[in-house]
Amino acid sequence: MSKRRRKHHRHENAVKRPCPVASAGIEEVNYKDIEFLKLFLTGKGKIMPRRISGLSARSQKQVTAAIKRARNIALISFSKGYVPQVEVVVPERRPFHKTPREEIKPEEIIPKESTPKETTNP
Repeated sequence: MSKRRRKHHRHENAVKRPCPVASAGIEEVNYKDIEFLKLFLTGKGKIMPRRISGLSARSQKQVTAAIKRARNIALISFSKGYVPQVEVVVPERRPFHKTPREEIKPEEIIPKESTPKETTNP
């Protein structure tokens, strides 16, 4: 008895979806476009594979590179996906040579006006 090989016909009837990047008319994927890049990230922040996202090979490479660039400059989190950018308020710092327990006297901050000494020539 000889073994027969089965033919796999699953790709013959498959409907090919258009690439979302090409259908949107985008030639180069920009790493600053966070809203667009979020479409290709999972809830855990992982990059979606081509078979799920429907991207072409060229577009997948561009999206992957853009996501990695955005992660490196902290536009996108490595673990959660999108990171909202908030303004950081830096508190006012005290002089570095003083400890917090010591009080700063006004004389130390503003020096007293001194009168110039007269010099006499002998």
